Amino acid sequence: MQLKDKVAFITGSASGIGKEIAIVYAKAGAKIVIADLNKAAAEATAAEIAATGAQAIGVGVDVTDEDQVNAGVEQAVKAFGGIDILVSNAGIQIVHPVDEFSFADWKKMLAIHLDGAFLTTKACLKHMYAQGRGGSVIYMGSVHSKEASVLKAPYVTAKHGLIGLCKTVAKEGAKYGVRANVICPGFVRTPLVEKQIPEQAKTLGITEEQVVKNVMLKETVDGEFTTTDDVAQVALMFAGFPTNALTGQSLVVSHGWFMQ
Repeated sequence: MQLKDKVAFITGSASGIGKEIAIVYAKAGAKIVIADLNKAAAEATAAEIAATGAQAIGVGVDVTDEDQVNAGVEQAVKAFGGIDILVSNAGIQIVHPVDEFSFADWKKMLAIHLDGAFLTTKACLKHMYAQGRGGSVIYMGSVHSKEASVLKAPYVTAKHGLIGLCKTVAKEGAKYGVRANVICPGFVRTPLVEKQIPEQAKTLGITEEQVVKNVMLKETVDGEFTTTDDVAQVALMFAGFPTNALTGQSLVVSHGWFMQ
């Protein structure tokens, strides 16, 4: 099994992409920590995974709160003996034009996406370095780590920022065998994306169908949404890669929207 006995701490994983990654990791033999703002949902998802025979726990964590992040990581270490994989996945979306974006919402977006990534990385690296068995840090970026869209200034800014954090962690972690990489999905039809469709339709003055066809999927090669499994399979590759040959990289998973 590719991740046998590896301990994976996955934020924002009670649902959506994070949950799919947790399920795929569990099937690959990992011990799973479902870290989510909604503790009850985290525990429910962990129970669902445990029912398949895997080992999993749920912890309540606000990734913008350093004390909660540290406590959640320590709870994971106490339960499973260490941390081998961090998937920094927690995120939200708020859409407005720049001239209408409140400073409070701007700060909220950056806090969850960037501060959360920094705090969880810092807490997990301490254990990865001390364990002496390497590790993998995986950030959930976006095509918006490479490209911009209207109405999403803080999201685009934060997702670009994750690439810089990743590259630094890759360089600092190399001597400890710790790799860092970014997954950059296109639009995945999760609740976060579903919420955007009517919001963008209203703001842009078009139908929801036009948002999907002419905004979200316009630049794909096949008019298809990226799936949670598409993303989870890339997360599995990054987590299980055995050397520093694959580190400091960002991989776009988007049905051809933005090609490198």
